Amino acid sequence: MPDTERLKYLLTQAHELRASQEEYEELLAMINGDQAGEVIDQINAFHSGESAEGYDRVYWQAAVREILDSDRMRQREADPIFMEKPVYRIKPWKWSIAAASVILIVTTGIWLLKPRHANRVAPAVVATTPANADVKPGGNKAMLILGDGSEISLDSAGNGTLAQQGNTRITKSANGQLLYNNTGKPSAAATLNTLKTPLGGQYKLTLSDGTLVWLNAGSSITYPTSFSGGTRQVSVTGESYFEVAPDANTPFRVKVNNIHVEVLGTHFNINAYEDESSVKTTLLEGAVRVAAGGHERLLAPGQQARIAPGTAIQVVDNVNISESVAWKEGYFSFDNADIQTVMRQLSRWYNIEVKYEGAIPQRVFTGEIGRSLTLTQVLKGLSKTRIKYRIESGNRIVIQP
Repeated sequence: MPDTERLKYLLTQAHELRASQEEYEELLAMINGDQAGEVIDQINAFHSGESAEGYDRVYWQAAVREILDSDRMRQREADPIFMEKPVYRIKPWKWSIAAASVILIVTTGIWLLKPRHANRVAPAVVATTPANADVKPGGNKAMLILGDGSEISLDSAGNGTLAQQGNTRITKSANGQLLYNNTGKPSAAATLNTLKTPLGGQYKLTLSDGTLVWLNAGSSITYPTSFSGGTRQVSVTGESYFEVAPDANTPFRVKVNNIHVEVLGTHFNINAYEDESSVKTTLLEGAVRVAAGGHERLLAPGQQARIAPGTAIQVVDNVNISESVAWKEGYFSFDNADIQTVMRQLSRWYNIEVKYEGAIPQRVFTGEIGRSLTLTQVLKGLSKTRIKYRIESGNRIVIQP
């Protein structure tokens, strides 16, 4: 039985960001040693009681980030490709499987789940999971399609030079990044290449001008091996994040179906999955111009352009930037998301099929889940929020009423 008064003291210290490193470590030890789930129950009760007094969940999440700081740094060192730039939030991290792996807030409740306690399910939850049905998270997987139609699987390709196209050398770095380097004057007739990630895949690309591109699962980008002629243009599907190399004389353009995004040098995210209701362009830094259907809108940092079929460009101010780029930083982030939104993201990363059975209760989810967790660990976290599900044939998830 945990020391209730000591736990309450540690939670208060963490909540108010006044805890020392030793106190954070003590709290983490109490969470890890919670064999019967009593600490989890007390944490829920502690924060449920505070919610009526204006409890701000951001403080609690920030405190947990500090608790997991040392483990987070080890995770960052282990996976540098998608964790190398700690920007736009307190500090991005990958949740430790050994520590508190999932934080979800549903309405006013806060849920912490450690995978080793995953069998401790709330009474109202039914979760049938065969022992051999777990699905591993996605990883660095992609197919490179060269201008002549030949394909290179980057999953199995060795590091070093993959191809030479004109004056451009294509290489795969030791950390799995695809690089394009000009070895001479760019050719006037540059070859087009395409990089595709499967469901359950992600990849990072450096274009010949130094622009960095991150591709999320089930996405693609088509681009010239070198830029010439006063323009830099690429086409994308799915979701991608750009850090465009500045060049005032050569605008950078991204084409998504009939939508065009033009920049000079900036950081932005484009979500253009076909199963989403709209194409979303979120600006983190700089400025972009979004054009569609004969209309144009200029975005400032913190704004998001949303374009649904047959509608004008809608610009939303003060969007949750962390939510938009969480996938790049190694986690899922939800802000009042319904279960369908949550499951669409999970289906892409784990390459699973999602079905719905009957009338699904409408709940909203706010919180973060590490993308390094297995599917069962994530689903067990959701089950703590009274979501019912079953797994069929290992890759089909049925959400139940």
